[in-house]
Amino acid sequence: MQSPFFAWTEKMSVGVEVLDADHKKLIGLLNDLHDGIASGRGTERLGRVLDGLVDYAGTHFAHEEDYFAQTAYSGAAEHIQEHRAMTKLVKDVQVCYNQGKFEALSLNTMNFLKGWLTDHLQGSDKNYKSHLNAMGIH
Repeated sequence: MQSPFFAWTEKMSVGVEVLDADHKKLIGLLNDLHDGIASGRGTERLGRVLDGLVDYAGTHFAHEEDYFAQTAYSGAAEHIQEHRAMTKLVKDVQVCYNQGKFEALSLNTMNFLKGWLTDHLQGSDKNYKSHLNAMGIH
């Protein structure tokens, strides 16, 4: 069996069960999208997976931002800016793809998304771990 495009590791954990579950789901969606591109699945199927990724990213970002608001997280503004930038980028890919510009969803795009999520999980998201844990959120 082939290794997944993007594998969850415990060093990605942010110590908050709900957010770790969200992150695992996002990684799973990226893997589904990558597998669909690599296997040449139909554009309609890929479009549905991309739509699911965009929707779930919004759900996940809202979960984090709710925790930030509940706990007065001092790094919230900068973190939310990262969310907005990524949301715009992924929605731009979605718009291009839905307009028939299928090259917008390439393996290069997938590698970029994987890199961004890895950096975000192990950088920005790790920054809130101790804050949320200290506020009783695990």
